[in-house]
Amino acid sequence: MRSGDARTAEAICRGALDTHPRDANLICLLGATLIKQGMAEQAEAELRTAVELIPGFAGAHEGLAESLIMQGRLDEALEALEKARELDPSRASVQQKLGQVLAAVGRGSDADRAFESSFRMTPNREKLIRGLELQRSGQLEAAEKVYRDILLRHPDDVDAMRLLASIAMSVRQFGDAEAMLKRALEIAPDFFQALMDLGLAQQEQDKLDEAAETFRRASRLEPRRAQPWTALATSLAMAGRHDEALQAYEEALQRDARNPYALTGLGHVLKTIGRQDEAIAAYRRCTQHRPDHGEAHWSLANLKTFRFEDEEIARMERLVESPQLRDEPKVNVLFALATALEQRGDFEAAWRRYVEGNELRRQRESYDPVQTTVLHDQLIEVFDREFLMQHEGAGHPDSAPIFIIGLPRSGSTLIEQILASHSRVEGTHELPELSKVARSTARGRSDRLSYPLTVRDLDAAAVRELGQRYLELTRRHRTGTERFTDKMPNNFPHVGFLSLILPNAKVINAKRHPLDSCVGCFKQLFGRGQPFTYDLYEIGEYYLEYERVMTHWHSVLPGRVLDVQYEDLVADTESQVRRLLEFCELPWEEACLAFHENPRAVRTASSEQVRQPVYATALHRWRIYEPHLDPLIDVLEPVLAQLPEDWQPASRSRS
Repeated sequence: MRSGDARTAEAICRGALDTHPRDANLICLLGATLIKQGMAEQAEAELRTAVELIPGFAGAHEGLAESLIMQGRLDEALEALEKARELDPSRASVQQKLGQVLAAVGRGSDADRAFESSFRMTPNREKLIRGLELQRSGQLEAAEKVYRDILLRHPDDVDAMRLLASIAMSVRQFGDAEAMLKRALEIAPDFFQALMDLGLAQQEQDKLDEAAETFRRASRLEPRRAQPWTALATSLAMAGRHDEALQAYEEALQRDARNPYALTGLGHVLKTIGRQDEAIAAYRRCTQHRPDHGEAHWSLANLKTFRFEDEEIARMERLVESPQLRDEPKVNVLFALATALEQRGDFEAAWRRYVEGNELRRQRESYDPVQTTVLHDQLIEVFDREFLMQHEGAGHPDSAPIFIIGLPRSGSTLIEQILASHSRVEGTHELPELSKVARSTARGRSDRLSYPLTVRDLDAAAVRELGQRYLELTRRHRTGTERFTDKMPNNFPHVGFLSLILPNAKVINAKRHPLDSCVGCFKQLFGRGQPFTYDLYEIGEYYLEYERVMTHWHSVLPGRVLDVQYEDLVADTESQVRRLLEFCELPWEEACLAFHENPRAVRTASSEQVRQPVYATALHRWRIYEPHLDPLIDVLEPVLAQLPEDWQPASRSRS
């Protein structure tokens, strides 16, 4: 039972009952195995037999109540629980179930008294609740102390372990969380929520195969629930196992046909593999069943080629004005609504909604522009010309990686799609491995020095080993093609580091008109990782930092990075494709011009756009919002001054 194999547990019980047919304990255990399998009516029949055999057995009445709860027969369940309480007033689990049923039937004050009774019977519960209150109010250190005090006195309290792990996860200490949750599961192998949390901790560390197995274990433990199947599907999708992910989402939807996370997740996978009509249908099912699930609205808008109908726009307008809509889904709906209004040419209304959405999202982001500047200062200081020449050729010689860097919304997905259409190149996606390898240089240091300062202490063997580690970590994203792309835009600060550890890798910098790039970021709701994009001033400052860092790389690594201007790629696609292939030392292939026919999976926001031939309608889109861009134009003045006259804002041209 604890390992999640309720079917085998049932067979064992039935075998034992052949020998001991009147053993009430065995009958109750059989009922529990049936409940685990979702067979509530069969469980009820067995548990009623146990009650008849030993009317004074509180456990039989409690099990019977659980089977009745599953069938929605709450009044009968309440009667069975009250009998169980009468027989054994000290049974905390009965009091807890009583509280849940009383709350469900609207007897709130009676439910509170039942919960309080269960708390008194489990002395740590009150402390756990206190810790939770502190945790929810953001007092993490105080909450952590509560949980550690409990574990000091009760080392096997798995609830305290799980809650302590949740604090570790909230501060992104996923390895520590994983260790605590594994310890809790050693003590309580059937602790469902600890299993779910463990899977998430593994997922956050990119241990996707381990996460998938953990979620499979959770699905065996609670086979009727959609949650573990949805989580499993997400891990499989992240690992690029799209067919398996689709199957897992379907399993989730068989258990809960209206589950919003399964419906949106299903839509994401279908979009990624190019089945757009089916993706739209999945997203629309979600918006109809759960209009307040904002992610589904934004997912439709984020297809870029989709057009909302009048009623859908009206529904979103009503949603964003509803005081019941929480902030997170509201942000999603605001961005979707802004996109829909822009598509209809109502640019003033669209901009208002973009501003509302960005302001609300910025409140939830933690971004320090000073920290960004300090990091870039350190990178420029460490990776100077002398240091790079001193270590020239020390890294791993493999020439397989092709890094595509730049700011988001600058044409990097188009470049990747072109290269991935070559027979010798495999398109992966935005890989997180390079920054992980860079940060690993600080591991185990007693002086607490961090990257990039730690790089100064590396010898030739260590530099080569870091290149090897990157190649090993990224191997799971590949299928054996000679070359592969890594399209993480945030790798632009790491050009010095990647040149050190992988001297033969190619680096392509996707560039676009600064205002198109910045406004494109402002109009995009990112899942994570781009916290600078929700304020025009901060976007502008970040763009200047990007320019400063790239200017440094061009200075200390001349010829190492190829700049590809999006506007040039649109205006003269063939010559730019030839230039790209020549830089990557790849022979010409016509398929690179027919990139839009490539059926490969594409995860980014531009997935549907790169499945079309090159089009010019996206050029200089910033002009439709120019009256609202003064803060951004002022910040970008140093780079705008260097642009051609016809690329200038009207205000600069007049001045």
